[in-house]
Amino acid sequence: MKKVFISSDHAGFKLKELIKDYLTNKKIKFEDLGPKDDSSVDYPDYAHKVARKVKSRKSNVGILVCGSGTGMNIAANKHKNIRAAQCFNLKSTKLSRLHNDANIITLGSRLITKKNALKFVSIFLNTKFDGGRHLRRVKKI
Repeated sequence: MKKVFISSDHAGFKLKELIKDYLTNKKIKFEDLGPKDDSSVDYPDYAHKVARKVKSRKSNVGILVCGSGTGMNIAANKHKNIRAAQCFNLKSTKLSRLHNDANIITLGSRLITKKNALKFVSIFLNTKFDGGRHLRRVKKI
């Protein structure tokens, strides 16, 4: 069973809380790895926490939220077997799963609407990897 690990920095805290409500309403199992409020924190600390949890089990996935989505993305992708994708529209989100087998989605709370963020999370969690020629390419990462 897939488990979702979610985290943010201070800039992404409010959007993280909204996503948690969405996951709860959809009865999707998740674990919040912090922070507990919107006090200033360093985003790499939280990206690394999620990346470690996601890589511990193939079925795990992660959601990271910061102001731009970029910092979390860079930090998470430092981990072996992590394929974090910064998603900014419906197509980039769908392709991140179909073609790249992304296992972490990163979102920029200052760049996307709340409504779109929830759509991106839904697409990310419900789209399966196509495999085939894409698997050959993912193995080269």
